[in-house]
Amino acid sequence: MKVGIIGFGKTGRAVASVLLESKKTSLQWVIRQSKQLEHRSVPEFLGVEADDPGIIHSKDEYSIVELLDRYPVDVIVDFSSEQGLDYYAEEAAKRGITIVSAVSQYPDERINQLHQLAESTCVLHSPNITIGINFLILAAKILKNIAPYTDIDVIEEHFKAKSEVSGTAKVIARELDLAEDTIKSVRAGGIVGVHEILFGFPFQTVRLKHESITREAFGNGILFAIENLKDKPKGFYSMEGLLLPFFKLEEPDSSLLIKSNNLEQR
Repeated sequence: MKVGIIGFGKTGRAVASVLLESKKTSLQWVIRQSKQLEHRSVPEFLGVEADDPGIIHSKDEYSIVELLDRYPVDVIVDFSSEQGLDYYAEEAAKRGITIVSAVSQYPDERINQLHQLAESTCVLHSPNITIGINFLILAAKILKNIAPYTDIDVIEEHFKAKSEVSGTAKVIARELDLAEDTIKSVRAGGIVGVHEILFGFPFQTVRLKHESITREAFGNGILFAIENLKDKPKGFYSMEGLLLPFFKLEEPDSSLLIKSNNLEQR
């Protein structure tokens, strides 16, 4: 799959390194606001051995039409900002290019725009595209359905200089129908990011916890999304929707159940 990336900050670079190391993707280009690093090779810049072209271009070098005519891709991955959509979205949708957006903070009008684009192509949006966080949210929602009477708390831990409440924690709270002002925040040292959901039962406690070690985790999520969106019909997708089928466990063998029951009766 030929992939282009919009945005080349710390997370975009980590994602690029994962895509370069994967045999399932070929990084064609990266678009960034600045002219700095223009025409540099991403594999060379990141020190990754890869045959992918992965050339860095500034947004002003090519229009999106010129870029896609010269360097066509199957998927565009967006780690930029809400304004990034203005550059590529309409043309990408027109060409049927899959859009994977991991921009964390979109206003409602941008979400509506993504849904409109999904009428023409596959669109996935996830504020935190790591597999672990999305598994955490899905598992928490299932547990809440099983035991709606439990007390639930969301705790997030980040590096000392992070002042605002984690956007991911807000998403977790929203998905569990909890008020954002109930989120507990811890700021210490250089913690990359920890999110925990605590379920307080009357006679037990369940803790679901995710810890980010490096930003390459976002790249793993991008790969999962790209692979599982392949051959999907056009429409709007979420990481939860892609993960949910994996929660369907096989039914136990009925013969084993009969044997188990016979043993219990002896």
